[in-house]
Amino acid sequence: MLTSIATASYVLAAVAHLVLAVLLLTSWRGRLQGMVLPVACLLSALWAVTLAYQAAHDLPLSVWSDTLEIARNAGWSAFLVMLLGLYRQGSLSGKVNLAMAVIGAIYIGCLMAAFYAHGGFSFFPPQAAHFVNNIVGSVAMAILGMILVEQLYRNTPVKQRWGIKYACLGIGGIFAYDFYLYSDALLLRQVNQEIWAARGIVNALIVPLVAVSAARNPQLSVGITVSRRILFYSAALFGAAAYLLAMAAAGYYLRFFGGSWGTVMQVSFLFGAVILLLAVLFSGTLRSWLRVFISKHFFSYNYDYREEWLHFTSTLSAGEHGLGERVIQALAQLVESPGGGLWICRESGNCENLAHSNMPTAAGVEPADSQFCQFLENREWVIDLQEYAEHPEKYAGLVLPQWLQAIQRAWLVVPLIQHRKLLGFVVLALPRSKVKLNWEVSDLLKVAGNQAASYLAQHEAAKALMVARQFESFNRMSTFVVHDLKNLVSQLSLLLSNAEKHKEKPEFQRDMVETVYLSVQKMKRLLEKLSGGASAERPAPLSIARLLQEAVKSKSVAEPRPVLEVQDSSLVVYANSSRLERVIGHLIQNAIEATPRSGSVQVRLKKEEDCAIVEIKDTGRGMSEEFIREKLFKPFESTKSAGMGIGVFESKEYVSELAGKLEVSSNASDGTVFRVVLPLYQNIQAINAVTVK
Repeated sequence: MLTSIATASYVLAAVAHLVLAVLLLTSWRGRLQGMVLPVACLLSALWAVTLAYQAAHDLPLSVWSDTLEIARNAGWSAFLVMLLGLYRQGSLSGKVNLAMAVIGAIYIGCLMAAFYAHGGFSFFPPQAAHFVNNIVGSVAMAILGMILVEQLYRNTPVKQRWGIKYACLGIGGIFAYDFYLYSDALLLRQVNQEIWAARGIVNALIVPLVAVSAARNPQLSVGITVSRRILFYSAALFGAAAYLLAMAAAGYYLRFFGGSWGTVMQVSFLFGAVILLLAVLFSGTLRSWLRVFISKHFFSYNYDYREEWLHFTSTLSAGEHGLGERVIQALAQLVESPGGGLWICRESGNCENLAHSNMPTAAGVEPADSQFCQFLENREWVIDLQEYAEHPEKYAGLVLPQWLQAIQRAWLVVPLIQHRKLLGFVVLALPRSKVKLNWEVSDLLKVAGNQAASYLAQHEAAKALMVARQFESFNRMSTFVVHDLKNLVSQLSLLLSNAEKHKEKPEFQRDMVETVYLSVQKMKRLLEKLSGGASAERPAPLSIARLLQEAVKSKSVAEPRPVLEVQDSSLVVYANSSRLERVIGHLIQNAIEATPRSGSVQVRLKKEEDCAIVEIKDTGRGMSEEFIREKLFKPFESTKSAGMGIGVFESKEYVSELAGKLEVSSNASDGTVFRVVLPLYQNIQAINAVTVK
């Protein structure tokens, strides 16, 4: 009977210390000195298991049980010394180190004595050696432990004693009971079996006291953390294994008692059990409940913020759905919600529904200046709709819109704040498992909402920029078209003004017909460009001399009439014929308009190295260096009263596309010279061939 009591007693002690060690390793985390406490608990659990095994099999004490008892006492003594050094750092640190060295020497001596007690000293009788070494050594360790407890409590500041008093009481109780046990054995020359059997229960009773101190004092926590994900999958795997074992046992009994139907019943039952297990494992509600349960009961905080933030940002950045749905999912997964709706403030002055996920009834429009939106912007609170329904006084000044109250299963309203302004809000549905909206959840949702607001603001800005660029592209194209039309109108107007004077001359009539024909062709190309047809010309090799001839001929009715000089008519460039002609035509037209009728405009084509050079020289009024440097090549800058400042800008842009250069030199007395430098087509072919190789 006493053997069974001793076995149960030490088993209880082993289980209690093991549970405390597991809780320390999974629940609390902090500084390194906290590692000594779970180590002491594990040593105590191992010691208690060994004694329970020996008691169950009625075995005598061995070197292993004595060694583990010494290790257990060393663990608790080391923990007390660590706390003593923690609370009295500075002048006492040297003494603590010395105490650690002395205690280590004492326990090593006790360990060696235990070894020799079981056969080490051949010249001592075994029973006498065991009594002298073990009993006396155990009394010495108990006294040393009580001294350490007393020193720890006395040297701890009064304000901090509340955090260690229960640990001192419990650990001191261990050493005090050991002192009583071994003192009695020392006096009576034998160990009292009843006192020894109750020792396990005494060691189990001190576990709650140590646990309370560890919970009160964060400095006793360990630096080891267990991943929530690992704990989640371990718990799920353990539960599945336990379920399968139970079902296997049930299937075995069905087969055993089922008679001829036993095998059929067993197979059918196991198949149904596996199907049920798979359904449970794939249940989002169960997974949500398990995550909440683990976070609530095994960790100090509800969230592993690193994992949550990485998951949150990856959800926002994923491209599977629209940004609105991703924002809803990213916020919903923080509180185990299945979905919700997103409202964004628009230019119309209303917050409109942008997206919804698993909330088809999410609809409604809320004015941005309503009391509801102003409450969200000013307070930046996460609104619990259920709490508002039960205790509206907690949300003073809040008026919920009717459309929001009509949404079924609506739970939380998360404001999206950007630069202290309300960008929108998210309404989340009720969670799969119960989640309490405390300060930690509320703060996380607010920070996550601000992050989501920055994503939405950037997305809206990108969309606005894209629309602005489309308008800019359209306006730019329209500006170029208007500029070309202006040149055509100017040319036709000049033609009409000269018609009264030269209409009887055959040469003028031919020039007039050619000018009108060219103008019509240009206007057709402009119409094709505006309509976005597929007839846009592509770059091709072309004779620059022939292009200059056509450009000069189109300006032949103007005064002064441009003069063309071609030094090399074999030059070929690679360009779009109509665009390059428009560039040359713009420059010639500018030269004509800047030159008085008595002046001259010269167009010259020559070759320099591997480039074709087109020079357009006039004797006009010229331009200042400041204007050339700061305004000439900028759009909408012109020296002409009716000019648009587009021609030179477009000319430079296209010449740069052709890998050429547009150079200009001007003098108030000598006029202006524009130089269009274009690479020859043969040179371009050689460069491309080298690049391909």
